[in-house]
Amino acid sequence: MPDLLIELFSEEIPARMQTRAAQDLQKLVTNGLVDAGLTYASAAAFSTPRRLTLTLEGMLAESPSVVEERKGPKADAPEKAIEGFLRGAGVTRDQLEERDTPKGKILFAKIDKPGRPAAEIVAEVLEHTIRNFPWPKSMRWGAGALKWVRPLHSIICILSAEDGAEVVPMDVDGITSGDTTYGHRFLAPDAIKVTSFEDYEAKLARANVVLRADARAETIWNDATNVAFASGMEVVEDAGLLAEVAGLVEWPVVLMGNIADDFLGLPPEVLQTSMKEHQKFFSVRNPKTGRIEKFITVANRTTADNGATILAGNEKVLSARLSDAKFFWENDLRVAQSDTGMATWVKALENVTFHNKLGTQAELIERMAVLARELAPMVGADADEAEAAARVAKADLSSEMVYEFPELQGLMGRYYASAAGKSDAVAAAAQEHYAPLGPSDDVPTAPVSVAVALAEKIDKLTGFWAIDEKPTGSKDPFALRRAALGIIRILVENGISMHISRTLISGFEPQPADFLVAAAKSSNAEAKLLAATEFEGETFTYGEKDAVLFDLLSFLHDRLKVYLKDQGVRHDIIDACIAMPQNDDLTLLVKRAKALSETLKTDDGENLIQGFKRANNILTQAEEADGVEYSYGADVKFSETDEERALFKALDEAEAVITPAMASQDFTTAMSAMATLRGPIDAFFDAVQVNSDNGAVRRNRLNLLSRIRTLCTSVADLTKVDG
Repeated sequence: MPDLLIELFSEEIPARMQTRAAQDLQKLVTNGLVDAGLTYASAAAFSTPRRLTLTLEGMLAESPSVVEERKGPKADAPEKAIEGFLRGAGVTRDQLEERDTPKGKILFAKIDKPGRPAAEIVAEVLEHTIRNFPWPKSMRWGAGALKWVRPLHSIICILSAEDGAEVVPMDVDGITSGDTTYGHRFLAPDAIKVTSFEDYEAKLARANVVLRADARAETIWNDATNVAFASGMEVVEDAGLLAEVAGLVEWPVVLMGNIADDFLGLPPEVLQTSMKEHQKFFSVRNPKTGRIEKFITVANRTTADNGATILAGNEKVLSARLSDAKFFWENDLRVAQSDTGMATWVKALENVTFHNKLGTQAELIERMAVLARELAPMVGADADEAEAAARVAKADLSSEMVYEFPELQGLMGRYYASAAGKSDAVAAAAQEHYAPLGPSDDVPTAPVSVAVALAEKIDKLTGFWAIDEKPTGSKDPFALRRAALGIIRILVENGISMHISRTLISGFEPQPADFLVAAAKSSNAEAKLLAATEFEGETFTYGEKDAVLFDLLSFLHDRLKVYLKDQGVRHDIIDACIAMPQNDDLTLLVKRAKALSETLKTDDGENLIQGFKRANNILTQAEEADGVEYSYGADVKFSETDEERALFKALDEAEAVITPAMASQDFTTAMSAMATLRGPIDAFFDAVQVNSDNGAVRRNRLNLLSRIRTLCTSVADLTKVDG
């Protein structure tokens, strides 16, 4: 079985495209070969700035011969129809077989397809891959019609076996295949002939090309950390930058340079961002001071002066870049420390649109301030401080530094708020109110930060729901799913219990939108369930907003399901808890779901579901047949068996535990008590016939089943639990 080696050698491929391109090359070629009948044992793809490489081991030498059966027209079909079928199948009339089918006599053709040599198939598949490669951006060059990300120079396509290697002949717009590649552009630019993948990789290494991207990244990181450690420093970790730099060089050479003293006073995040974005430098930190004092650059070659010239040029360019950053920093500080302070920036946001239907950034800030004040007592924050924090949280969007480096928004707000004399809590909220930005990002925990973060996310959700701009499918241009998950995580991970519906109502009130438009597009049937929901004794009527509110609450519940599923809680358990009252208290909902999940992992809990469903089914059928509701009057004095009496006792004991536990929201205790009913319920059904001939006994037993249903569903709606 031969092995296949493919290399597509070109000008420099952008680093961000290399990994995906290698994956696409492997997928397109292997899929094409398998479709043509050529299977293989293993495949691997690699990329460097100037080449995409694919190797296949254990490939068939030729595709197997197959016999394809093709169904034709009816035997009595017009002659022209039969002739057309013969042409398409490539057979003659005497090769057709006539068969009886339920639809009459049908003609069938058996087409023998002999196997084809691997080289022939590979050439076809590779040419089709090259001509249809899915580059995000591609270009033409010269007079040819071929498109590639950068000009394509050569193609290696060889089949190697024990008896030697052969070039697979092919031509793509004048670029013919061969067995020749080239080493490092400067250190070893001569042509290299190869015979197999092992030979190819070894000769590239001798020609100063590290083929594997993970090996280049490992070399960069090891050399960088070692050179920094030798100077008593440490490299700031950045996995994304490491991957990008590994895609910029074929022969990585790590060099460490100095940052001029003039710039060491800049915030370390500014230095790090400027060097990463503009120069692709790693930041080197002094662990004693926490300052960024040096940088690591990765050259693509060795030099006679050990990189001194390269470093000198990089330091000169870096000084120019950091001079800009220093200018922005000093100008921003002057504004923040002026008499008007950050209010100047907030005023400027009156001319910055947040969304054309939701007003300006300044209007967003005003809504956040009102909402943060309302949320403050619920999260343990000072109302005045929460409002003040909301009013300056986004002020840095007008600063020169954030204009230059948008990724520093929030962080610079913290620096500027501190410089303006704001409290530590207000300054922290400027940075933390954006969090969490991802599922692994930390949530804010300081009360003022929590209030402002919730206000920002609730305003976003209510605003976009009000204008009916909701996520659809995989599209979520305004990151509303992330905002919903952020609300859930902030509440749950901080243990904050609140009725989110009340807060959503407050979020809807100031939105500059016509709710009738959004409400008309929502189903109002379910929303009526919320129209008289009580929150701590108060009753709210939502009017035209009720459908929109219910839809948004359902969206939060959907995101909560995703959140809990990631923690191993089954969907049916979550549905059983969402069906209970107070389902808009997300923290309470999570506690209930986790407690139920743990209970159902025990034998008693799992088997209790069977007993509950049996009791509920018998009771439901009896109520439908009798036209009455059996919900009151079960009396132990009508019991005829020990099992009945034991069940009465078990229900009394469980109820004595469950009722106060539910009142104190101790779901674990309540559900553990519920699980103790498993034995008495099983024993009852084993020994007792519910539908007794004695009418009084039957009614008593049905009322006893009603007690089971009432007590169990007071903890969760077990009818929604599978099993």
